[in-house]
Amino acid sequence: MDENNLYNSKADSEENPPKNYISNSNTENFGSFYFEPTGFDSFDMASARAMKSAEKRSEKMLRKKHERSIIIMLSLIFICALALSVYGIVSDVKKGKSSVAGVPVSKNVVLYKNEKPENSLKNIKADENGRYTTEGVAEAVRPSIVEIYTYSDSKRRDLMGTGSGVIISDDGYIVTNAHVLQADGFHSVSTTDDRIFEAEIVGRDSKTDIAVIKIDGSNLVPAVLGDSDETVVGEQVMAIGNPAGLSSTVTDGIVSAVNRKIRSDSTGFEMDCIQTNADISPGNSGGALVNMYGQVIGITSSKYVNSSYEGLGFAITINEALPIIEELIDNGFMSGRFRIGIMMIDMSVSSNVYAVEEELGFEIPDGFEGLYITDISEDCDIYNTDLKAGDFIVEIDGEKVSSYDELYDAVSSKFKAGDKVPAKCAHLEKGGKIEYYDIEFELMEDTSGDY
Repeated sequence: MDENNLYNSKADSEENPPKNYISNSNTENFGSFYFEPTGFDSFDMASARAMKSAEKRSEKMLRKKHERSIIIMLSLIFICALALSVYGIVSDVKKGKSSVAGVPVSKNVVLYKNEKPENSLKNIKADENGRYTTEGVAEAVRPSIVEIYTYSDSKRRDLMGTGSGVIISDDGYIVTNAHVLQADGFHSVSTTDDRIFEAEIVGRDSKTDIAVIKIDGSNLVPAVLGDSDETVVGEQVMAIGNPAGLSSTVTDGIVSAVNRKIRSDSTGFEMDCIQTNADISPGNSGGALVNMYGQVIGITSSKYVNSSYEGLGFAITINEALPIIEELIDNGFMSGRFRIGIMMIDMSVSSNVYAVEEELGFEIPDGFEGLYITDISEDCDIYNTDLKAGDFIVEIDGEKVSSYDELYDAVSSKFKAGDKVPAKCAHLEKGGKIEYYDIEFELMEDTSGDY
């Protein structure tokens, strides 16, 4: 090999060295150190793929661990919440009996509202026997019941009291109680259709507590009067009036007893009454006690009520009241009424005896009986006798008297207005001394209705 070929061959081999060739030349002549091991490329790609696969597996494992951790945490939270809920429920159940009373009622309440059946109004009409329902009685009778106002002045500014009344004629006659009115007062009447009328007293009788007034009105609805003798115990009744100023109040009950002789707490006079458990209050005075046929069978009066007991109401029977009503309309007063002209205390009651003893300042002798006189009317003949307030009437024409009933019976059985009545009286002194004396007085006619 010539020198040129050798040179070229060397040069070629230097310019294109074989892959396994390692140069021992100075690296300064060839730049930076060059090293490439056999098979490097294939190794690098496999390693990279392996590394990526390992990384993915690692990521998946980490993700799965993270997910398991989250699941475990959520499970623990759920278990804790469930445990707390169960504890709360058990605790509430244990405390339920003691706390349930304080728990407010749920406001999610469904309310039901409906109108009455179409044929319900037919039920208030009378049946084939003429008997009403309670609604029917109220509808039929309420227009006949009025409210009465009593004033002390003509301008009707000073109201003294209220009561009830029953229209008994279409031209305006109204029956009521005498105690509802004032003899020298002024009166107005209010009807259920809100009309107001001035009223005049036709006549009044305090002894029986019956009075009649008159208004000038039209389209009035008079009540139907029944026969109180037909009333039976246990029969259903209704009272209609204006208690406490509450107009047209209706109460119901039954007839507890009939033909009760009840004494008025103001006059002591007895009247034939119907006893009922229907509520009768002071404002009901002068109103109606009605049977289920819409008939007035009694005039209610609080003066015939014992306030010490509940459920005891009384009404003057219409059969006893009717003759008094008719005479008051005809005459303006009850004929045959008389007055003695005295105010007295009934000595037949032990509590009254104690009251009189306190008034006198000493004890009344044992066995002494009589009527204690507290006042004497100057316009009566008895005022001109020797009788004085603080003394006693012990006899009327030889009959002993110590109570109102005994006095009334002794006088009315033998005497009438205008007659001379003999009486024995007594004056008591401390120490038990009794001084008796006789008087005679003229019996006065009463047209005022006050006695």
